[in-house]
Amino acid sequence: MFPQLSDRLKATFKGLTGRGRLNDDNIRDAIREVRIALLEADVALPVVRTFLERVRARAAGTEVLESLSPGQAVIKVVHDELVTLMGERNESLNLVSRPPAVILLAGLQGAGKTTSAAKLARFLQEREKKQVLLTSVDVYRPAAMEQLRQLADQVGARFHAKGHDPVAIATDALAQARVGADDVLIVDTAGRLHVDDEMMAEIAQIHAAVDPVETLFVVDSMIGQDAVNSARAFNEALTLTGIILTKADGDARGGAALSIREVTSKPIKFLGVGEASDALEAFHPDRVASRILGMGDVVGLVEEVQRSVDEGQAQKMARKLRKGKGFDFEDFRDQLVQVEQMGGLGGLIEKLPGASELPAAARAQAGGGETGRLIAIINSMTPGERTFPAVIKGSRKRRIAAGSGTQVQEVNRLLKQFTQMQKMMKKAKGKGGLARMMGQMKGAMPGTGNPFAR
Repeated sequence: MFPQLSDRLKATFKGLTGRGRLNDDNIRDAIREVRIALLEADVALPVVRTFLERVRARAAGTEVLESLSPGQAVIKVVHDELVTLMGERNESLNLVSRPPAVILLAGLQGAGKTTSAAKLARFLQEREKKQVLLTSVDVYRPAAMEQLRQLADQVGARFHAKGHDPVAIATDALAQARVGADDVLIVDTAGRLHVDDEMMAEIAQIHAAVDPVETLFVVDSMIGQDAVNSARAFNEALTLTGIILTKADGDARGGAALSIREVTSKPIKFLGVGEASDALEAFHPDRVASRILGMGDVVGLVEEVQRSVDEGQAQKMARKLRKGKGFDFEDFRDQLVQVEQMGGLGGLIEKLPGASELPAAARAQAGGGETGRLIAIINSMTPGERTFPAVIKGSRKRRIAAGSGTQVQEVNRLLKQFTQMQKMMKKAKGKGGLARMMGQMKGAMPGTGNPFAR
């Protein structure tokens, strides 16, 4: 998340953490580097000034200068001020109203409103156990309604949109939600290439007609300060209640996330972190700040595992191993599928403390669909090959590579990795086996020390 900003800040603080004492020059140099990092991330200049004034005041105080580890104390100050800048805590949706609670999505064209509407519907159905109806009032973009209809089918939500007048479509959908006893109605509005009077007048009419409890501005995190400017314009017209920041998994510089709360006084409520319908995360400022500073997000990782891991399947494999039965490619594929459900290997690595110390090439490879390729290779094997991989020789390797769209070298690499995993699983059997296995793995993982741990 925000890799350029993260790398720049870590480089800035690297020289501080090894010092026994700090002086005014050290602190001034560090703050200057932080300023450059924030400006390069396209953070709004007034926000940068306010942020650095708060950091400077705290960094010159006794909590840093009299600390046993002053360098780490400065990093903690920056971490705490980043949290304050982004909102201090997660602010969830306010759905306390007579059903159906209406959520209106607004934003410019291309920001990801339609996909965000479907992601939000899935989030509410799976996490909040709500029944959701989706509607689109975008009568301008070709096939906009059909796109949302198809996405609604994918996430298992109801869809209703009839007519050609945006206000009438919205009021009709609201009536249908009441008849269908839906808990939530999500209204996907039309976008434009830029803010204009016609657009604002139309969305204000829709807003008045359905009286939403939540008006969320959907903004592309890749566009930096322009995101803040458009958010300010929409807030003046609609009175926003929150923001969804999309494409946070890309090469975003981070300026929007760090500026938008300070400028609009509206909380970021969700982050879009991928293309899949489940790639929507509740926004926790403390966790995002930790990830920016390379500290990972262990709490988020644990929550993701709890949501995604099939406990029954895990117990089944544990029983199989206890009985002495081998770990085969069927088991391996099941584990890989669960990794994909948790956002892929790249998403998991990003949440690990110290993962930022991995080489850039390794991080890029982890986020480059590696898990999907491994699953494709395994799917190209026959059931017999998955159970007895020793039979996979030259001609079989070529067939598997052709069937999975990969190279023979990738098949060879997977077979080698799998053999190593089999050996580890054998060591996990028996009394004390797991402890022995973990002991052999110790030192193989990147450092995970958290400088803020108490």
